[in-house]
Amino acid sequence: MQKPAVKKLPFLGFGLGLRTSHYETVLAELPSNIDWFEILSENYLVAGGKPLYYLDAIREHYPMIMHGVSMSIGSSDPLNWNYLEQLKQLADRVQPAWFSDHLCWTGLDGKNIHDLLPLPYTEETIEHVAGRVRQVQDFMERPMLIENVSSYLTYKDSAMSEWEFIAGIAERANCYILLDINNIYVSAFNHEFDPYEYLNFIPVERVGQFHLAGHTNCGDYIIDSHDHPVIDPVWELYADAVRRFGPVSIMIERDDHIPPLNELLPELDRARNIAQPILKEMAA
Repeated sequence: MQKPAVKKLPFLGFGLGLRTSHYETVLAELPSNIDWFEILSENYLVAGGKPLYYLDAIREHYPMIMHGVSMSIGSSDPLNWNYLEQLKQLADRVQPAWFSDHLCWTGLDGKNIHDLLPLPYTEETIEHVAGRVRQVQDFMERPMLIENVSSYLTYKDSAMSEWEFIAGIAERANCYILLDINNIYVSAFNHEFDPYEYLNFIPVERVGQFHLAGHTNCGDYIIDSHDHPVIDPVWELYADAVRRFGPVSIMIERDDHIPPLNELLPELDRARNIAQPILKEMAA
């Protein structure tokens, strides 16, 4: 039996992660080379005040996508429906084309340890996570994207590669993938696999967004710190991802050592300058 076609998510262009230190600059200058913003959902799950004031003001000028860090979709805890109710209310406010969170677990017994912990790559885990993703996506009434996390350890019980694992969940949950290019590079370095093999296995129709970020190289391992510019090998991997997946919305993350907005814009321009000739050639 032929599988139904997967609907392509819209191409939003080239975006940035919205950070509090940039609120005033964004509203004062309305930079034209920023096509959209990604917000950290948890920053806006509040009753009111400055976060929502700036959110609404900036949303008047730019599309936004919601990205979460606390869903703990891989946990054995029950889904947190109070959190999901708040998330849905925020989505009704922001009207994102999709929302996303990480393919990981972040706590147990109701305790959030605020870290993105990897999962064992097994059939049992695929079934567990896919079922939870289906519930969340149905409740939110919007497409959900799951993001590959960077990792620093593996499980003895893992029976497949990370790329087989994330592709399996996306297929069974009928959801999409937020492909973090930097995380692929970081994990490939830490676990000694080929990042291009990873890219080439992921189903093209399932990828709805890219992330780009910097990291900290500690010599024997790399930490996904989001506090440096994107390095050349990650840009090269990104170019290959554009060739494989075509027009996919891309954004740049910076979560620490955040520079003024005008120092981040050249990185966004570089992402655009890499992608546009490739996309033009693909469309010819």
